[in-house]
Amino acid sequence: MDRRDTVEIFRTRLAESMERAGINRSGLARRVGVDRSTLSQLLSPDNERLPRADTVAAIASALQVSLDWLLGLTQQEQLGAEILQRSVHITEASRAAVDRNIAEWHAEAAGYKIRYVPSNLPDQVKTPEILAYEHGVVEEFERDSALERAQDQLAYTRRPETDIEICMSRQALDDFAAGAGIWNELAPALRYEQLRYMRQLHDELYPRMRLYLYDGRRVYSAPLTIFGPLRASLFLGQSFFVFNTTEHIRTLTRHFDQLIRDAVVQSHALDDYIEGLLSQFPEHTTR
Repeated sequence: MDRRDTVEIFRTRLAESMERAGINRSGLARRVGVDRSTLSQLLSPDNERLPRADTVAAIASALQVSLDWLLGLTQQEQLGAEILQRSVHITEASRAAVDRNIAEWHAEAAGYKIRYVPSNLPDQVKTPEILAYEHGVVEEFERDSALERAQDQLAYTRRPETDIEICMSRQALDDFAAGAGIWNELAPALRYEQLRYMRQLHDELYPRMRLYLYDGRRVYSAPLTIFGPLRASLFLGQSFFVFNTTEHIRTLTRHFDQLIRDAVVQSHALDDYIEGLLSQFPEHTTR
């Protein structure tokens, strides 16, 4: 992170924590043992320097926030043991509650790049028929929740400031086209329409949304979403592992970026690849 960015984050979080604690500059200056003018300078938009390490530590202690949080090294502002408990946590909840979390995380990450490895097909490009089939064995409210989630993610993807990269296994897309695995009871006509819809959306939303295919025989990834520098989540089926610390987020980001580098189908070539899959449906025309 650039030093100027660190200074700006420090200034913003210092002001936020002072307001939340209900303490003014004079009161904080007394607690920290610095002049009020020094504190005013730290809060000035024109300031381009961080205070000494002992001053930052004293400020964090006085405001009862994490030193790393003040400096932008973590997204969690809790102290000590609380950070260890909250840096990684498991979200186990109803489908509707999980969907609310996902919607909130996307909203918080507006303007940042979203990196996404889906469990099969990306939610935002699924047709209602595919969602109904996929969730056909669960309660009706869960099917409705899944459809709402997909619609929300598609609407988010259509926003002009959105930047989203999706990377999935080439074999997962091939299996869908062939009706293999969980898709073996899905009618060919529905698979065909899903592929057409996916190609149409990718063509419409590119380059805001870019979808890559990696070779699942060479590399592997669990379902994963990285919400800019804010948080990352691993999908385990009935729960999420949610990571909030900068170190964890950077590690998962490096993993995702390696998937992109290893992709065998680049985003600009995806439409042609899907066209090849569509040609395997002899009872249909692809145009």
